[in-house]
Amino acid sequence: MKVRVRIAPSPTGDPHVGTAYIGLFNLVWARKHGGQFVLRIEDTDQLRSSPESEAAILRSLKWLGLQWDEGPDIGGDYGPYRQSERTEHYRSHCDQLIQSGNAYRCFCTRERLDTVRKGQMAKKENPKYDGLCKGLNDADIESKMAEGEPHVVRLTFPTEGQTVVQDGLRGEITIENSQIDDQVLLKSDGFPTYHLANVVDDHLMAITDVIRAEEWISSTPKHLQLYKAFGWEPPRFWHMPLLRNTDKSKISKRKNPVSLDYYERIGILPEAMVNFLGLLGWSMPDEREQFSVDELIEEFTFERMGLAGPVFDLKKLEWLNGNYIRTLSEDELVQRIMATYMTPERVRELMPLVHERMDRLDQFVPATSYFMGDGVEYDWESLIPKKKFDGTPKDIRKALVEAADVLDGVQPWTAENIEQAMRDLVTQLEWKAGHLFAPLRTAVTGRVATPPLFESMEAIGGPLCRARIRQAAKKIKESGQG
Repeated sequence: MKVRVRIAPSPTGDPHVGTAYIGLFNLVWARKHGGQFVLRIEDTDQLRSSPESEAAILRSLKWLGLQWDEGPDIGGDYGPYRQSERTEHYRSHCDQLIQSGNAYRCFCTRERLDTVRKGQMAKKENPKYDGLCKGLNDADIESKMAEGEPHVVRLTFPTEGQTVVQDGLRGEITIENSQIDDQVLLKSDGFPTYHLANVVDDHLMAITDVIRAEEWISSTPKHLQLYKAFGWEPPRFWHMPLLRNTDKSKISKRKNPVSLDYYERIGILPEAMVNFLGLLGWSMPDEREQFSVDELIEEFTFERMGLAGPVFDLKKLEWLNGNYIRTLSEDELVQRIMATYMTPERVRELMPLVHERMDRLDQFVPATSYFMGDGVEYDWESLIPKKKFDGTPKDIRKALVEAADVLDGVQPWTAENIEQAMRDLVTQLEWKAGHLFAPLRTAVTGRVATPPLFESMEAIGGPLCRARIRQAAKKIKESGQG
């Protein structure tokens, strides 16, 4: 049996380091066994998915050298590779499940579901669907559908017994069926949930090994039930340990930058990042810490994968990156720096922002330094507005956190969209514009006077801006004043 593996990122934001981490080990497993590595785009969330995010994911994975054998950009024998282009597959398979009694239509409103779950939680019960619509007869269903009542399709999951998950890293995992919900498979908009789409696609694309994050362990019984309902052989499952912050919490953008774009922009070399990801939870037999992808493929076994959540340690990443930088010749390093920060295209992008502010050519570099990398310096006091601001440093900290969260959703990343989002936040806060824009300017540039704020933020880029804003909020908190 030829090995076929896949990753299925959602194009709903910046390309995530977790995608690269899981992608790396999928690629390594495929190459180790002469198999194929598939990239599938999970874009069934029509409200949040965007072409810009998909393009960013593809670009970042290529930057790291994690090249797939089949995907939306290069095609393949099992396409299409965007789930939004495969909806007929999901609907027809959902119909099969309904006809076989393994799924049913549910007409419950969101209000009713909220009421049921609140009642269950008040009784300290496991919140799950109570199965009301499971008992509807054909006449009831036909009547509701004729009246156009919106509905979803749910999986019929057994309420008794246990499901045993065979995990390549953990062995047998036993989960009580009473803890599993009747999962929604098809949403009211006709698009599938992850659970249906991933099982149908993995089967139709002949995926042999599912290597994914351990957060999906609790969902695997639902997937196994789907394989059983369809009469399909399930793939092998390998659930990778979750990446952690230094405090052992799950890695998150509020504590660590998680965007691959961010790490590229601050000058992390792709080979150093891939090496670092390879060290997260795995180790070479000889314990050396610097190795290539080819060396990782040669030595890789799942037996050397630890189950404790590996720590995404930025200091370790920078140390490793420094080692790689020192292996480059001066000519190679010049080429890397120019390609990252000083291409003619990048200089042209920045020039309109500083052109009218320059009196000498040597002013260009200091005038644009904050557009490159992450080295902005300022005291936390400079984040506090000086003009008639009645709030506290804590108010500014909270506003900066909220601004970063709002900016997470800005797509495409243009000055116009950034400004609109921040003006909407000003209205929500009931502040004067300057009371938010002044600390934003300092946070993203390290300066109190710059070219136009939102045009500057567009040129700096979303990942770097959001990381700097969250760092500014952290700076206020660490001062003891916020």
